[in-house]
Formats: sequence, C-alpha cells, structure tokens
Amino acid sequence: MRRRTSPPPSPLPQRDGIDAVRLRLPGEGAWATVREHLVERLGGAGPGVVDGMLAAGLVVGADGAAVAPDAAYVPGMFVWFHRELPAEAPVPFPLEIVYRDEHIVVVDKPHFLATTPRGSHVTQTALARLRRELGVPALGAAHRLDRLTAGLVLFTVRPEERGAYQTLFRDRRVRKVYEAVAPHGASRGWPVTVRSKIVKERGVLAAREVPGEPNAVSHVEPVEHRADGLARYRLVPDTGQTHQLRVHMAALGVPILGDPLYPEVTAPVPAGDFRRPLQLLARELEFTDPVTGTEHRLRSGRVLEAWASYGSWLDGPTATASPGVAQ
Repeated sequence: MRRRTSPPPSPLPQRDGIDAVRLRLPGEGAWATVREHLVERLGGAGPGVVDGMLAAGLVVGADGAAVAPDAAYVPGMFVWFHRELPAEAPVPFPLEIVYRDEHIVVVDKPHFLATTPRGSHVTQTALARLRRELGVPALGAAHRLDRLTAGLVLFTVRPEERGAYQTLFRDRRVRKVYEAVAPHGASRGWPVTVRSKIVKERGVLAAREVPGEPNAVSHVEPVEHRADGLARYRLVPDTGQTHQLRVHMAALGVPILGDPLYPEVTAPVPAGDFRRPLQLLARELEFTDPVTGTEHRLRSGRVLEAWASYGSWLDGPTATASPGVAQ
C-alpha cells in the first residue's frame, strides 16, 4: 500500500491571520498548463481573475517562485495563493484570554464572532484575530462554538498536538456547561432531560427534530427567575449536534432570547447590528489535559445582557445592548 506523504509547508506567510489556499493539481487530466486547470477550478472567481493573479505573480509553487502564466501542467504539483477576502463588518468586542500555556489558549469569545473562517466570516473570526493578536500563526481550533454564542473556546498552539485535544471533544471527555436566558417555564417540572434526533441539512439555516433514535441529549434546569418573566437556565449537553441547545430550548417552549432561528426563522440581522445577541453562553469547560495531565476547570466571566439589563429585553432591542459584560 502506497503511503501518503504530507504536503510541503506553505511558502506564503499568513495574511491577516488567514492561511494561503493550497491546491494540489490532480494526477489525471487534459490540461496543458497550470492556468487552464486554475481557470476551470476557480471558475466562480470571475473572468480574468486567474489571469490577473498569474500576471501579478500571486500564484506560487513549493519553492515560493511565481508560477508563470504559461507554466506546463505537472500532475501532483502544489500551488498556493491568497484568496480575495470578503468585506466584513468589524466585530467590536474583545476576546478575553481565560487560560494560556505553551500548549493551549482558552478564550472567552464574544457574541457575533465566528470561531474559525467560514463563508463570509474570515478575518472577523476568533482564530484569525488570535493569530494576529498573539503572534502565533500555528494556532488552531480544537472545537467550534456558534458565531452567535458567546463563551469559552479552546485553541491549540502546536499543530502536532491538535488531534489530542480534538479527540477530547469528539469522545465527549470535556464537560461543558452553558447558560441561557429565556422565558420562565413555570408550569413545567424541572430539571428536564431532553432526548431527540436532530438533523441539520446543508444549505438550510435551522436544524430540526425528526423521528428516530435520539442523537442529542441535553439536561436543562432554571437556576433563578425574575418577576419580569425571564429565567436564567443551566444547560448541560451530553452530545454536540448543531444548534442542539437552541433546538431543545425551543422544543420545551422556552426559546432562548435573541434567537433568529428558533422556534421560527426571522428576518436576517443586518451586518453590523449587534443590538440583540443570542442569550446563550458557554460558561464552563472541564477536562483533563491530554498532553500535560493538568485538571482544568475554566469559567467564562461574562454576564448575559438580558440578565444584566432588567426588563428591557421584553420590549425589543435597545440601542446600547452589548454582547455580555464582565463580572
């Protein structure tokens, strides 16, 4: 059996905390030049884009030398280039470092900031921002938190150790505790354990519950409630399905405040509108470090805005709402 070799390191430095795109030319094909393949492969970039990149020397090979516009096609060849980054509304809230050593960085992520580059969120992500702010280009995410959810996210410093930390989350050896603000379900018996099958279809914004063997389990209980009809809930997921806690809270009849998808999809929030963040917070992470053996119990210092500002959330978004305040 032929052993697969690792690709060579990128000859291009990161740009704004984002790695250069790496492409490997297929082993089979009828392309005469690298250009012909790139025009076909990057057809969505628009006419003339590939020619412009080649003419400007923006596509390079493993040695860092620019690929000539008429360079012959070589099967298996690697090329790198930086993609044009989308215009993004800056997320004007800081990332707070909760814990840092030579192996990991755990941050308290604000609402509205994606964890890793995806779709239209690229430089305005926790990963890209941390790489820039900490000067650690090799930083990588061990797991992800929804863009609209605030709270604790773990990043790894050394690429060769990333798999060990990702395995912690995959094998459910990290205890995660969330906090949410939602209407007080006074008539329901608490605590509640919700078990259901959740599916999330590609291209569809909201996940949904369907009949079948449960793949999502959440433990939910109110911690305290107020006279304005709101309660602060403690949520402990046993599994990690997409939007699991949001789906389960809506199914219980107490949808999380500020949720644009559950119980029903509402109009998209305009870019740059940070007035009404989803009131969901990844409050605690507890795990045994797979590299050092250290027992970690880390806690977010945020207070959810709806809990900090009594009554205002029941009347709609306010002009001064922020994505959580420090305790």
